[in-house]
Amino acid sequence: MVAALALLLAGCASHPAAWAERASVQASADVWITTSDHRQLLAHASIPSGTIDASHEAVSVIDVAPTQRFQQVAGFGAALTDASSWLLQQRMTPQQRQALLQELYSRKNDGLGFAFLRLTIGASDFSRHHYSLDDSPDGKPDPQLLHFSLAPNREDVIPVAQQIVAINPQLRIMASPWSAPAWMKDSDSLITGRLRPEYYAAFSRYLLRYIEAMAEAGVRIDALSVQNEPDFEPRDYPGMRLNAPQRARLIGDHLGPLLAQHAPQVQLWDWDHNWDKPAEPLAVLADPVAARYVSAVAWHCYGGDSSAQTRVHAAHPTLDMYMTECSGGDWEPLHTGGLTLQARQVLVSTMRHWARGVLLWNLALDESNGPHTGGCGNCRGVVTIDSRTGEVTRTDDYYVLAHASRFVRRGAWRVASTEGQDGVDNVAFVNADDGSRVLIVVNSNPETRRIGVREGARSFEWALQGKSVATLRWHSAAH
Repeated sequence: MVAALALLLAGCASHPAAWAERASVQASADVWITTSDHRQLLAHASIPSGTIDASHEAVSVIDVAPTQRFQQVAGFGAALTDASSWLLQQRMTPQQRQALLQELYSRKNDGLGFAFLRLTIGASDFSRHHYSLDDSPDGKPDPQLLHFSLAPNREDVIPVAQQIVAINPQLRIMASPWSAPAWMKDSDSLITGRLRPEYYAAFSRYLLRYIEAMAEAGVRIDALSVQNEPDFEPRDYPGMRLNAPQRARLIGDHLGPLLAQHAPQVQLWDWDHNWDKPAEPLAVLADPVAARYVSAVAWHCYGGDSSAQTRVHAAHPTLDMYMTECSGGDWEPLHTGGLTLQARQVLVSTMRHWARGVLLWNLALDESNGPHTGGCGNCRGVVTIDSRTGEVTRTDDYYVLAHASRFVRRGAWRVASTEGQDGVDNVAFVNADDGSRVLIVVNSNPETRRIGVREGARSFEWALQGKSVATLRWHSAAH
C-alpha cells in the first residue's frame, strides 16, 4: 500500500489538493519539492508512514538519528549589498518593497524567515561607486577619523536594513570590510594594496566606529570579519590583501582588545575566504594572543570544498563555522549543475561540515546582474528585481535557501543522517522549539529515485523526481 501511494506522489506533488483526496488520514509527514525545470516550486504533498518496500531496487535509504546532535543553526540569508539596497529602495514602490521583505524575512504566510544578513563596510564590487566611510576631502591621512561618516549608506542601505530589522527583530547581522580607507594602505587606493602597520590601530577604530554608528541608526551588528577575501587583490574594485601573520597582529594587538573593551557583544570572525586555504585561518588560530578573540571562521565557496570546515573544526572544536558568501551565476559548473549543485554544495555539504549558518551573496540584483562597478558581471541575486517595474523573479538561489530557512528555525540542531550516495545527498535537523524533524534531500540524478527515510521503527518512502530538492518534515511518534 505504501509503495503504491509513493508512486502517486511524484505525479501529484504539484497538485496538493488532488493528492489530499488520496492520502490516508494517517498521513504523518509533509514534503515540499522544487525541480530544476521549475515545474514544481516548493510544491507540497503528504506522505503516509509505513514500511520501506525492500523489493524496489535502488531505494536510497536515509537513517535519521535525532539524538545524535552536532551544531545549532543560527540562520540562513544573503548579503544586503549597496546594489541590493538601491534596487529595493529606489526601484520598488513602498508596497512592493514591503511585500518582498515580508516574504523573505517573516515566517507569516509561508515566508522564508531569513534570520542572517551580511553588510559591507564601505564599497564592494556591487556598489554604484567606490568609497570608504572615511574619505578625507584632500586624500590626506585622517588617523583621528574626523571625516568618518555613514552618509554613503543613509539613502539606501540603512533604511532597508531598518525595515528588515523591524520585520525580524531577531535578525543576526555580520559585516565585512572590502578595503580600509585609501590613506591607510600602501597603494593609497581602495583598489589593491595592503594595510600599513602604522594604521592597524586606526583601522580597528574605524571598524568600531562603524559598529557604534550603525547601532545608533538602529542596526545592531552581531559579528565582524576582519577583511573580505584577504588573500585576493581585485584589480577593478575595492580589496586588500591581509595575510595570516598580519591578521593575527591586527586582531591580537588592536581590534580584539578594542572590541573586548567597547563592544564585547560583537563576535570577531577570521578568514571570510575560500575553502582552498584552511592553513590561513589555522595560522591565525595558532597565535595564542589572536586566537583568544576569534569566535568563528567564515568561508566562501569559490575554491576548494567544504571539508576544509571540518579540518578547522577538528583542530578547534569550540569555534563556530559559517558559510558567509557564495554567489549563483552563469558559469560552469553552476550553469549546467543548476539548482541541485547549489543545494548540494552550499546547503547540504556546508551544514554537514559544521556550518551554523549560510549566507549567499547579493540579496537582489537587476535584470542585467547589476548594478556593479567592477567585479562579477554574471553573478545573480537571490531575487531579480526589474529596475523599470520593480517586478520580482525568484532564482534557483531563492529556492535553495527556502528549502532550509522556511523549515529549519534558529536554534535547531543538525543531527546525524546517512551519508549521501549515488547522487542523493541529505542533511537533517531537529527544531528546538517543537521537536519537528526536517530532512533536506537533493537528487542530482536526471532520473527519479525512490527515497526511504527511517527514524527508528518509523519510516517513509516516496519517489523523488530527477534534478530536484525536497524538504521532508515530520514529528516524533510521541508528538
